[in-house]
Amino acid sequence: MSRVANNPISLPAGVEVSLGANISVKGPLGSMTQSMSNDVTVALNAGVLTFAPAASTIQSNAMAGTMRALVNNMVTGVSKGFEKKLLLVGVGYRAQAQGDALNLTLGFSHPVVHKMPAGIKVETPTQTEILIKGVDRQVVGQVAADVRSYRPPEPYKGKGVRYSDEVVIKKETKKK
Repeated sequence: MSRVANNPISLPAGVEVSLGANISVKGPLGSMTQSMSNDVTVALNAGVLTFAPAASTIQSNAMAGTMRALVNNMVTGVSKGFEKKLLLVGVGYRAQAQGDALNLTLGFSHPVVHKMPAGIKVETPTQTEILIKGVDRQVVGQVAADVRSYRPPEPYKGKGVRYSDEVVIKKETKKK
């Protein structure tokens, strides 16, 4: 059996799970649904979710671990939420949050405006910090990657948009 699927998920206070053709998770920050796989059996007993493969095949074993990870991310998302922090490094690089849009000045001849998808909130505590928050882990990570892709860090001076925990290894310039 999958090692990931062996770990049960204990539901925090305020989180409700309903099972059926889909798994629905409701919490204080929102609700999410995920379609169930036929290869996995899910049981809810006294606030604890357990996952097991429906058959003894490699596919069922893999899907049990995958479903457990997806549902665990849903439970964490509706109870605590997810966030990614981006930093802007470079002279004149600025970010400003306006409603559901993020205005970026990244050294181009024009400002870059990135519209946020539904369910994602963006904050700019300072002009060089961006906080992307949401319930869905995958969407938060994808939005952060999209914002970073406008100006990824370059290897000579390290200028660009980077994750807060990202380490940019700088190259030495060419010598004559």
